[in-house]
Amino acid sequence: MTKLNRRAMIALAAAATAAMTPALAQETATEAAAPAVGDFSLGSPDAKVKIVEYASFTCPHCANFHATTFKELKRDYIDTGKVHFTLREVYFDRYGLWAALIARCGGEMKYFGIQDMLFDKQKEWAAGESPQQVVENLKTIGRAAGLEDAAMDACLNDVPKAEALIKQFQTNFEADGVQGTPTLFINGTKHSNMAYADLKAILEAELAK
Repeated sequence: MTKLNRRAMIALAAAATAAMTPALAQETATEAAAPAVGDFSLGSPDAKVKIVEYASFTCPHCANFHATTFKELKRDYIDTGKVHFTLREVYFDRYGLWAALIARCGGEMKYFGIQDMLFDKQKEWAAGESPQQVVENLKTIGRAAGLEDAAMDACLNDVPKAEALIKQFQTNFEADGVQGTPTLFINGTKHSNMAYADLKAILEAELAK
């Protein structure tokens, strides 16, 4: 599990918008009301079991969770209507924030597809030798998902949205006492990273109540 250092996290997150996509022209945040942001979910809202996962697109443990446990969770519980799953983004660094902006750029319909690519190719896109290269790597993933460069440029330079995401992230992780990623909340109870067999046992117990 990747640990959160609260003070360092807030400093990193606050600095992220100061250097939004360095390969692109900068835009100044306006005084307009903060845009509405939220989390994206999969599965039936009426499901008996609700899972909220805190994850970072730059967290190796999160990438492993999504490559293994999450795929089985989705197949057996989310797609069958037993579990409603929500992803809450954590921003360890500006690269994670930029990845979230790309994931959100296609809206709800494309979000989880782009999320899959971000986790699957994390070692490739996050290993850019410069921020500019990371931006280009992220845009390559966006293009594969059908996003246009102009749309991605707009999303990556949307400073008010980035600031709203950071504020939402800080509020959520403080309220829920999150200390690392991935962290799961299953019907409100906090759990750390675990193998699918252990997660399945918890889910079956919740479904049997």
